[in-house]
Amino acid sequence: MLDFFGKTVAKLFGSKAEKDLKDVVPYVALINAEYAKLTGLTDDQLRQRTQEVRQQIDGKLAGIDGQIASLQGQIDSQPQLDVAKKEQIFDQIDVLEKQRNKDLEAALNDALPQAFAIVKETARRYAQNGQLVVTATDADLDIARTKGNVTIQGDKATWSNKWLAAGAEITWDMVHYDVQLIGGVVLHQGKIAEMATGEGKTLVSTLPAFLNALGGRGVHLVTVNDYLAKRDSEWNAPLFEFHGLTVDCIDKHQPNTDARRNAY
Repeated sequence: MLDFFGKTVAKLFGSKAEKDLKDVVPYVALINAEYAKLTGLTDDQLRQRTQEVRQQIDGKLAGIDGQIASLQGQIDSQPQLDVAKKEQIFDQIDVLEKQRNKDLEAALNDALPQAFAIVKETARRYAQNGQLVVTATDADLDIARTKGNVTIQGDKATWSNKWLAAGAEITWDMVHYDVQLIGGVVLHQGKIAEMATGEGKTLVSTLPAFLNALGGRGVHLVTVNDYLAKRDSEWNAPLFEFHGLTVDCIDKHQPNTDARRNAY
């Protein structure tokens, strides 16, 4: 009887998953609309779009960041400050940090369609064009010194779609489908996205990771074992590195070493 009642209620009101999906699906159209705008851009202009989105996010946080910096400056510039006064200032900073987290979440939600579209377009260019060619930056030069997928010729940097992942050369051939865009939105919202084998869980992770990295406070991706952590960090890295983000894998480094601390 209870089972029948439960099924009847589900039919009338829908399951939690169905409601969540209904809320997420509209993002797909927004992302694909932004994606369509990127097709005609040069590789340099595509890279510049990332900086523009980053600046949009930073701009929305500039006011509260200024308040936090001012309070922190009071503490740093007055080492002999009364303990009670320091505690009062730290309490103010804590309140502002909590508000900043809310403001950052709102800013990232606003930037989501643009950021996801940039990742999808970057993946498409790797897959369909075989390479991206841009005006070389210092970051490109640093990558070219340690990785074979980036070459420098004159003032140009060429990012190839072939690179090493877990010791084997791979050729990037993936572009995000709508189901993966949905999965990315779900993960960004802090929920669980259940996907079957072959539905592209590794590719899905690039979307919320990229978006949240633009917030400037770092992103950690957790997977089921050391091998996958190492492989997938190398597999996905050029999507991020092309846009000036840095990537590392904690499990590549021994505990209590500078290299491991830097990876964090």
